[in-house]
Amino acid sequence: QGNMAFAGKYEFEGDENYDDFVKKIGLPSDKIEMGRNCKIVTEVVQNGNDFTWTQHFPGGRTTTNTFTIGKEADMETMGGKKFQATVKMEDGKIVADFPNYRHTAEICGGKLVEISIASGVVYKRTSKRIA
Repeated sequence: QGNMAFAGKYEFEGDENYDDFVKKIGLPSDKIEMGRNCKIVTEVVQNGNDFTWTQHFPGGRTTTNTFTIGKEADMETMGGKKFQATVKMEDGKIVADFPNYRHTAEICGGKLVEISIASGVVYKRTSKRIA
């Protein structure tokens, strides 16, 4: 695992516990429907500890979070809420505490595996590398 392990483009492949998780974090039902089995493409640009993490949604909507490991950054949640977080690197995983969930991302067997935990509900999303 090199330091540039995250850089690349990944397409949504599958997830687990989506409904339970989005209800836990209070996502409105229209957003829940929009996000279900959504072919999100995640694009990660990494330059040392600096990251630009962009999610492209079908229909042209994008969400971009830019952050540096260990420094506080302005971020945006799945539901579009703005907040501040300090993103950490723990055992090769990117870890961020969102307002109502903890999010981790790692590269596992060439796939991007993201896990979000809210009040004991574990949401796992797997994306395959496409570029």
